[in-house]
Amino acid sequence: MRHFDYARADSAEAAVQAHGSRDAASGAGYQAGGAAYLAGGTTLLDLVKLDVMQPDKVVDINGVALDEIERLDDGRLRIGAMVSNTALARDQRVIADYAVLSQALLAGASTQLRNKATTGGNVMQRVRCPYFRDGVSDCNKREPGSGCAAIGGVNRSVHAVLGTSENCIATHPSDMCVAMAAIGATVEVEGPEGQREIDFADFHLLPGETPAQEHALKPGELITHVVLDAPMENARSSYLKLRDRQSYQFALASSAVIVTLDGNTIRKARVALGGVGTKPWRAPEVEAALEGQAASEALFTAAARQAFTHATAYAHNAYKIPLGQQAIVRNLVDLTESVDPTAA
Repeated sequence: MRHFDYARADSAEAAVQAHGSRDAASGAGYQAGGAAYLAGGTTLLDLVKLDVMQPDKVVDINGVALDEIERLDDGRLRIGAMVSNTALARDQRVIADYAVLSQALLAGASTQLRNKATTGGNVMQRVRCPYFRDGVSDCNKREPGSGCAAIGGVNRSVHAVLGTSENCIATHPSDMCVAMAAIGATVEVEGPEGQREIDFADFHLLPGETPAQEHALKPGELITHVVLDAPMENARSSYLKLRDRQSYQFALASSAVIVTLDGNTIRKARVALGGVGTKPWRAPEVEAALEGQAASEALFTAAARQAFTHATAYAHNAYKIPLGQQAIVRNLVDLTESVDPTAA
């Protein structure tokens, strides 16, 4: 049996102090020792049981008052890190202004897990690659320098075609984060050096040469809030998730799409992808191809191809390239199908 210390915190400052980490490597450095924050526990507890994560101290932040959602004066929505996925998906402001986020949350996991999982924890969710989780295969996330068994192994479902490297090809698993990537957001954190903000687009890191470093947090830092950009005026949005079965399954490919229309013309577009990238994947090249153009399936098909120009397919997941394109096209068709094609 592996032993660890346990501490409860009643404030962000107390949690950071209890964590006490100033020297551990960023990312997954607490796998072999160090401290870990415990929120909903839907990832941490699983990985501790599998002996993949091995913290020598767990800091419980369930007593920290970070479970509120508030509208800021500039129109942005500030979400506490301890807000559950269920509460966030059902919040009327989210449903009205960020439908894509509510849909993404409801597409993830089961009701029971959504009741436990938190906003901050979802942002920190770790990969579902079986070679990472089995504890014995070569995995650069779990044991840096050991290799990546997924590249030459079975890599059909939870492995990426975008943002991969010779060291890691695991997909980021979160649906919520794909929606947030499309919306645009800021991550507020507190740590040993005080408070700071991280652009959501910069929070998750590509694997590159250091796949064990998964995020931009410094040692000991705690996510306190995620602040969504102000909603786009008169926007339509939707989350489309394609998977092997309809429930309790990670995306093979997904798309989060937000558009504003002037008649039949797309004025603004935001597109992000899930299930195909090593991080929540924003697709600015698709957005650029759509903006200022008349909505049509031909346009959507051509724009979707742009997202996969630099894709790398592996032995079993080449199908994700056309599937990811379909996720974009189908979502755009559904969002614009009620538009009069003869409108200006």
